Amino acid sequence: MAGAPHICPTLRYDDAKAAIKLLTEAFGFTGTAVYEGEDGLVLHAELSYGNGMVMLGSKGTGSEFDKLMAGAGPVGVFVHVDDVDEHHARAAQHGVEIVMPPTDQDYGSREYMARDTEGNIWSFGTYTPGAAE
Repeated sequence: MAGAPHICPTLRYDDAKAAIKLLTEAFGFTGTAVYEGEDGLVLHAELSYGNGMVMLGSKGTGSEFDKLMAGAGPVGVFVHVDDVDEHHARAAQHGVEIVMPPTDQDYGSREYMARDTEGNIWSFGTYTPGAAE
């Protein structure tokens, strides 16, 4: 697939369905795939934002990855956004815990940080990793 991301953070959640709702409604991700088991657990989900993507699933599925990730986390994920203040307002409107309000950084980025319901830290900012100075 042309333009597909080469790196995709992969997270495990006790309540993956709630995580999907938060990421899509509060943070603006787009759900591109969600696969559930017969027991209703999310076996695998893909959520995109711009040209990036995160994959996630429910804890307790019994898969090899699930076993290897037992006890892992929380993690931090950075997402480039064009308008930090607008993005922050959307997240705050949805009741997301904001751990750092929009702040201008010494390196030229404007960023804010939020904690999801399971302790992962999501940073959103204008910094573009790999961009020429």
